[in-house]
This record gives sequence, C-alpha cells and structure tokens, in this order.
Amino acid sequence: MENQICPPTAADFRLIETFGYCPGQGIAHTALHIQRLQGSAAALGFDFDRHAVLQQMQGLTSDVRLRCRLTLGRAGDLELTTAPMPAKLALMRFVIATTRLHSGDALRRHKTTHREVFDRARAALPTGIDEAVLLNERDEVCEGTITNIVITTADGEQLTPPLTSGCLPGIYRQSRLNMGGLREAVLTLGDLQQAHSIYLVNALRGATRAIWAPQCSQFAQFA
Repeated sequence: MENQICPPTAADFRLIETFGYCPGQGIAHTALHIQRLQGSAAALGFDFDRHAVLQQMQGLTSDVRLRCRLTLGRAGDLELTTAPMPAKLALMRFVIATTRLHSGDALRRHKTTHREVFDRARAALPTGIDEAVLLNERDEVCEGTITNIVITTADGEQLTPPLTSGCLPGIYRQSRLNMGGLREAVLTLGDLQQAHSIYLVNALRGATRAIWAPQCSQFAQFA
C-alpha cells in the first residue's frame, strides 16, 4: 500500500468546476457549481467574485455540446477552457486503486488542481478499464478519480459514501441528495460486491452504470 496523501503546504493549486454545456439548455446545476466554488474559496482563503463567475458561465455559447473547465486562482482570477463533449460510455469498468485517501485530509472536500493521487491512479489503469475507485485508511469506499460512486442495494436503497469517508461533494451527487432519492452511508468493498447495481456519477456525464472488473480486481492486495 502506498503512503497516505497529505495536502500541499504551499498555495500552488487552483479551484476547479467542471461542467457540460448543452446548446439551448445551458449548464445544468449552475447554482450548485457556484455554491461549491464559493464555499471552497471561503474555506481556503481565495478571493471570489460571484458576478464574474456568473458572467463566465452565462457567456458560454456554442452550436455543439461542450466540456467546460472553470478554474479560480487565489487572487480571484478565472480561467475557462472548453472542448467538445466526449461521448458518453454505456458502461464503465473500474478497479480498486492501490493508493489510499486519508479521511482527515480537509482538501478532499474541495475540487482543486491538486490531483496527483488521482492522476497516478488513472495512469495505472489497465487496458479496457475506465476508472479507479479509491479507499481510505479505514478500507471505506471514497470515490473514483473523476467520479462519485452510487450503489443500489438488494433492497433497492441508493447509497453514496459520506464526506467523512474522504470524498469530494460532487455536483451530480449533491443534486441527487437534494432530491431525496439518495442517502449517505459508509460503504465497503463487501457492499460493492453485494450491490444490485453500481453507478459512477459526475456533473459532466451524469450517471453511468459500472461494474467492478473481476479480472482486474485488486481486492487481494487488501487482505
């Protein structure tokens, strides 16, 4: 098992919001994106201008669907980049990463460019695997490198890991929690094995059905 990851000591990162733009519809969950960005800015001491952020988001125009990435620097400077929206996968296959997250790492509550742990996990993905799900130091399921995780139990209950496990408060995840059809619960690898279904979710692609790829499972490394 690799060493636990600690947050950077220097202010060498930016805050991120990633979202999709759809012609004629705009950006889904705009208020939740701004709320999360503003909350992270306040918690981490970043300058934040709500009007400037709204201008960036509302000023988007395109004839095609876009993948958008808005970042905020400590001084309040904004950078918006766009690219064509990637095709949505019908199914995502995932493995369990060997790297662990630490539930006490406060930076895990914020979406930032400090993503080394996730970048390493993605770089190590076997061929044909789309995502790596990370655990914390207590063997609790946290999140994927670019997704939150949602399971449906055999009883039909929909569950997602709580923030106390060390996961990011994703926008799609939060929208589902607000609707009341999803609740937080500590999840283990046993819960993944017994789940009726598993979905990997984010604001960009919504919910994608997923399977824990048995031929690439790394469960034995945690025995």
